[in-house]
Amino acid sequence: MYDQRSLTVLDRRCFLKTALPGGVLFCLGCGPLLASGHAQEKPAEEAGKHKFLADSGMSFKEVYDFAYTGSLIPILQSLSDRIGKEKFIEMLKENGAEEARRFSQELAKKLGKNDLAAYTENLRKPERFWQHVLTYEIVEDSPKAFELKITECLWAATFRAANASEIGYAISCHGDYAGVQAFNPNLEMVRTKVLMQGDAFCNHRYVMKA
Repeated sequence: MYDQRSLTVLDRRCFLKTALPGGVLFCLGCGPLLASGHAQEKPAEEAGKHKFLADSGMSFKEVYDFAYTGSLIPILQSLSDRIGKEKFIEMLKENGAEEARRFSQELAKKLGKNDLAAYTENLRKPERFWQHVLTYEIVEDSPKAFELKITECLWAATFRAANASEIGYAISCHGDYAGVQAFNPNLEMVRTKVLMQGDAFCNHRYVMKA
């Protein structure tokens, strides 16, 4: 959807920031872990770095298990029990939508354009991050509509395995609608199936209304 520099920011921010602010987000430092596989390849580049900045060598799944299953999901489930599930899910949805709107507005401003082609550009040429956390095919790519079918999603796999699909949907899926609208009010996302909710795939369809 975006240029490489913008996506670097998007990947790290969306990885956990859509969840909750403050102490819950101590795993935001996991962003550099997503560059797994380079620790053995570039030892010279590691020499001048502080040890905290060294490559962890973790796989994408290991990063998600560490960040979500091992820490964030249990905390969110505990908060849900304390606050009340319905109220807590709504809070997460509101927070996720707000973050998505803010980021999409910043992104459109940075790109200097907010048309359908700009929004979906990186889906045509996904960078390394998206290649490893999603599996999808482009179903339609026209000037007025863009649709993709996602058959694998590491967010969905992680949250469903932890029996936390409602929380996962609230922080990882619900905000998609608000983000699309914030990028361009005439851009609409239509989705009837969601992996996080147990469907066989996600069908993201983006349509330019005018």
